[in-house]
Formats: sequence, C-alpha cells, structure tokens
Amino acid sequence: MTREQLETFACDGTLLAGHPEHALADVDFSTGSLGQGLSMGTGAALAGRLQCSARRIVVLLSDAECNEGSVWEAAMFAAQHGLENLTAIIDLNGQQALGYTRDVLDLGPGMAERWRAFGWDAVDVDGHDSRAIRNSLDAPRDGRPRVLIAHTTFGKGVDYMESEIRWHYMPMDDDEYASAVEQVG
Repeated sequence: MTREQLETFACDGTLLAGHPEHALADVDFSTGSLGQGLSMGTGAALAGRLQCSARRIVVLLSDAECNEGSVWEAAMFAAQHGLENLTAIIDLNGQQALGYTRDVLDLGPGMAERWRAFGWDAVDVDGHDSRAIRNSLDAPRDGRPRVLIAHTTFGKGVDYMESEIRWHYMPMDDDEYASAVEQVG
C-alpha cells in the first residue's frame, strides 16, 4: 500500500473507509457483517487444500467478533478438517464499538484455552510485537489450524486514546492529531 493510498483513510470514495475493500491488494474478501471472515477463510483454506495449493490463509478477527456464533461454527469445521493452512489472528484489546467486551459479552480471560478446546493450536502473542507475530505465523504446523491471540492495547502510545471506547469511531481534531503523531513518533 502506498503512503498516498493510506492517506485516503476515511475519505469519500476511499477503499479504506472502515472495513477493507477486496479491491485492495492482498485482500481477497471484504466482510462487513462481523463473524463472516473466518467462515470465508475456512472455505478458502479447504479449497486450497483440495487444489493442492501451498497458499496460506490468514483471517483477522476482533475479540468482540468472537461473540458471533458463526465464528465458532467455522472454528469447529476448520479443526474437524485439519486445515493447518489457516491462521486466525485475534486482536484482543477488550473493546468493541459500543463498550468493553467484558460488559457486552464476556468471553473471560482464557481466549487461548477456548480455541484449544475447539481443536486449534492457540498461541498467545504480544500484538504490538511484529517479530513475535511473524515468528508465530512461520512456526512449524502440527496438522491443526492456528490462532494467534494478539494481546493489544487500543490506542497504544497515545495517552488520551489508550483503552478509551470513544475513539472507536470519533475523529481527531487538528490538535489531537498533532499530539498523537508526536507521541507515536
């Protein structure tokens, strides 16, 4: 993605409005209804295996998205069929659009244990450490799909944004933007 394209984020006519558009390079599916991405990824992983393809499928989910039943149906299917070419990355930041996940539908502190119970290879990782994420993605597989539980802090590095629900949708003014850029370098 070019810097110019990134600068169109949230502008009229952009492919970077909210959910990524499949017209973007390396985005094969656009999902607007939460919970549908893992189902699509599971189908793509099965198709890849049936085609004897070496491609790997990566699906990004939020912790709040795990409130959807379709996520767990796809998780069971992927484990049942041993789709080791499938990786899910869960952004575990404890927030969703309208509240903290613990207040909306609490899945408890054991997200990795929950996925292991569904037959997945579950790995806890620091979601702010790109090297740890890469190492987990590249680690040898054991015949199961893998899920990376990426522990993150919403708004990390910007003092007025960290773990604040209102920044899920709120735009910054010019002073807030300048402050955020200064804080994250």
